[in-house]
Amino acid sequence: MSYRLRLQRKRWRIRAFRKRRELSEVAKRTSDIRPDDIVAFTTLRNEKVRLEYFLKYYRRLGVDHFVMVDNGSDDGSREYLADQPDVSLWSTGASYKRSRFGVDWLNWLQWQYGHGHWCLTVDPDEFLVYPFCDTRPIRALTDWLDASSIRSFSAMLLDMYPKGPIDAFPYNSGQDPFEIANWFDSGNYTTMRNHRFGNLWIQGGPRARAFFPDKPERAPALNKIPLVKWHRHYAYVSSTHMLLPRGLNAVYDEWGGEKASGILLHAKFLDTFSQKSAEELKRRQHYANSHEYRAYHDRLQDNPDLWCKWSERYINWRQLEILGLMSKGNWA
Repeated sequence: MSYRLRLQRKRWRIRAFRKRRELSEVAKRTSDIRPDDIVAFTTLRNEKVRLEYFLKYYRRLGVDHFVMVDNGSDDGSREYLADQPDVSLWSTGASYKRSRFGVDWLNWLQWQYGHGHWCLTVDPDEFLVYPFCDTRPIRALTDWLDASSIRSFSAMLLDMYPKGPIDAFPYNSGQDPFEIANWFDSGNYTTMRNHRFGNLWIQGGPRARAFFPDKPERAPALNKIPLVKWHRHYAYVSSTHMLLPRGLNAVYDEWGGEKASGILLHAKFLDTFSQKSAEELKRRQHYANSHEYRAYHDRLQDNPDLWCKWSERYINWRQLEILGLMSKGNWA
């Protein structure tokens, strides 16, 4: 198996090398990246309303530079990002699906600009929460990971939602989305091990119960490994769900202990979601012929309320640790 996985990793890296031709420089400031900088990588399309808070949040955590790919936005996202002094931006009108949903583009940019850096790969609606994040910058976490010889850090995607119909609460640019979407499912998750890649596969939450009640196995995966001490020989395989070499996916303890982990608060369910779902369903650029967005579109016709009597209101990371959704492990 290890030989086949090495060949697969080589293929992904060659593919990323070829896909570099699809990227055009818009604002290249990578010469500003210092040897010990923490670098965030993102691909996006039409996310202008989210970008102000997204950048503010991660700057506050301690991210030093942002490497971003704009996939044909027409809402001002590209122009906004091009003016940001800590953003290096590329643009492409190529197929998101044929780039393995943006993975090829980011694998190339990580190969070029991520080597030797702690790299955080997130979408514009994903916000990392880690142990002590209210008092310690992300560099404190990466310094501890370095000292512990840990190369990758996992974070479960936690879907956040409002109490009431999704469209009832208007979201404004620059606003903290969790002022609106401040509820989550504290249970309702299933976990299984992917024996080929060695990662955990997690599903469930409000998307499973509200959009895939009859076929929960088709619900989106919630396991992510967004923070990695990057080496140019690494490659993401499927979004940030798993990567190669296989050892980077061993972010849990098979012997019954706990490794440190975090949460990605997922701010998908805002009033912008209906329009976004309709657009992505029409484009058909997502996984499995966009079956996920088809399910969203069908259910959104009823303007659903994802809140239920088992919903929990979000307080802080300590609450998530008590609920067993994340862990500080042996980081004190």
